Amino acid sequence: MRWFIAVLAALVLVLQYRIWLSPDGTREVLQLRDAVTVQAAENQRLTARNQQLAAEVRDLKQGFAALEERARSELGLIAANETYYQVVPPSTQKTPAAAETPQQTALRAAAR
Repeated sequence: MRWFIAVLAALVLVLQYRIWLSPDGTREVLQLRDAVTVQAAENQRLTARNQQLAAEVRDLKQGFAALEERARSELGLIAANETYYQVVPPSTQKTPAAAETPQQTALRAAAR
């Protein structure tokens, strides 16, 4: 009977080792749980992006407002009866020496 109890105790210890300390035990379960959490967050981000892209495609197929907006912003197009005005900010005054190119500076120095 003592041998039987000793064998059962050894078997319990071996099984406990495999559960708690082996690479295939609890550590891997925790790592896989973390990986699943990270992947779920990535999937949510990609799902939101896909929904946004689907809404954009639907808008481009159904209405001309989005198409016209893209043509204006990305391609710089204007409608047929529109006049294009470009507002240019005023330029700052530069000193004559700063406005010269290196070749002009060299020619001016050689002329002296």
